[in-house]
Amino acid sequence: MTDAPAASGGGALRIDVFSIFPQIVDDFCSASLLGKARSAGLLDLRCHDLRDHTHDVHRTVDDQPFGGGAGMVMRPEPIFDAVDAAEPPRPLFLLSPGGRRFDQALAHELAELDGFSLLCGRYEGVDHRVVRHVVDAELSIGDVVLSGGEVASCLVIEAVTRLRDGAMGNAVSPVTESFGADGLLEEPQYTRPAEFRDLTVPDVLRSGDHGRIERYRLAQRLHRTIRERPDLIEARGGLSDDEARLLEEFPADPYH
Repeated sequence: MTDAPAASGGGALRIDVFSIFPQIVDDFCSASLLGKARSAGLLDLRCHDLRDHTHDVHRTVDDQPFGGGAGMVMRPEPIFDAVDAAEPPRPLFLLSPGGRRFDQALAHELAELDGFSLLCGRYEGVDHRVVRHVVDAELSIGDVVLSGGEVASCLVIEAVTRLRDGAMGNAVSPVTESFGADGLLEEPQYTRPAEFRDLTVPDVLRSGDHGRIERYRLAQRLHRTIRERPDLIEARGGLSDDEARLLEEFPADPYH
């Protein structure tokens, strides 16, 4: 592996990833939507192996913690040196359970940038001098503990890249899906056949009345969000009068 991007071009989103297992990230980001974005020059992903910046025969990146304790801690030297050599785009985030919670709003913030960088921790964590003097902030994908930040970095990269212009075939998709512009969960989706094992697609979706279909879909997004994530409704300030009437016009999908 090299640090060169798979593809680059005007308007590419540059993301640098620092890891002791960079191939995990590179392989994931070479398939499906991310692979297409890289080939099209929309994503400039550069994966850096921290072991390339060690200075001993064993390529050591960790050591025992001062003061004792279980586990090992990532040494500061390889991280400082790797970041110095790459001059990555900022902000540089350390993926950590104690960081700011990554959500769709932050994904939109990062998608507006020219680039950003991710540091994947391992073992019991990284030397705190890295936290104080190398990274700009810490980032968490949720209240879970992983063995390393590689999987988390893949999640962040995909969530952000798909919001960039041209990354998805349908420009409407990022707007209407869950946590889109209206802050609601996505409505139930159907495709052919219209009837399967006595289970039928709602008539309104086959009516051809596009205005009614859009109202139905919004109603179903509201029904689903009220049931599964009422906190999102509260965050929007509750239901408007129009939305309340819409819920009366269209009951919840029977397959909810």
